[in-house]
Amino acid sequence: MVRVRVRQHVNPLAQKYQTPANPLDWEKIYTKPKQPLHLDIGCARGRFLLQMAQIEANWNFLGLEIRQPLVDEANRLRDELELQNLHYLFCNVNNSLRSLLSTFPPGTLQRVSIQFPDPWFKNRHAKRRIVQPELVAELSEYLIPGGIVFLQSDVEFIAIEMCDRFAVHPSFQRQGSGEWLTENPLPVSTEREIATQKKGEPVYRAVFERVRISKF
Repeated sequence: MVRVRVRQHVNPLAQKYQTPANPLDWEKIYTKPKQPLHLDIGCARGRFLLQMAQIEANWNFLGLEIRQPLVDEANRLRDELELQNLHYLFCNVNNSLRSLLSTFPPGTLQRVSIQFPDPWFKNRHAKRRIVQPELVAELSEYLIPGGIVFLQSDVEFIAIEMCDRFAVHPSFQRQGSGEWLTENPLPVSTEREIATQKKGEPVYRAVFERVRISKF
């Protein structure tokens, strides 16, 4: 398959990305819609989920991506492999996540990954980054207690910012001693992760668990 060429940076605040995604009928998307769901936010070309879906057939996988040509290509490849537990969706996660999460079968969202998001280095562009407080709050409402959020980046200040935003929310607790994870806890590495490690550069990883908040 010819690799699709698209712009690497897409401004999520642009007017063309302000229409939220329409809710989907998950019973038409997945053969077994009540299986545990892994949500990958910013899935890019989707190769990570493509491998995960084949390794963990008892899970469903959903990749969200703002660059539509990548989503179209990923869904074509999924169809070629006849995978019934995988779907890719074009959307701006920062204005579509709640409407999508609210339609998931209750209790199915059990794992979330946000890997190597666009860092938007300049301070004036910080609101274009994926992990905003609103996104953390929305995930806290739908991720089951005991569910996990896996974060990683090759940009340290972005990894720190993501972790800080989950750490300040009472529904999330960082696993481990607070140090960066030396290994990926998932069985598949992303293309960016592999390329970064081949160059001998660090990857900053952390896992947060959705905890149950006592009302007393």
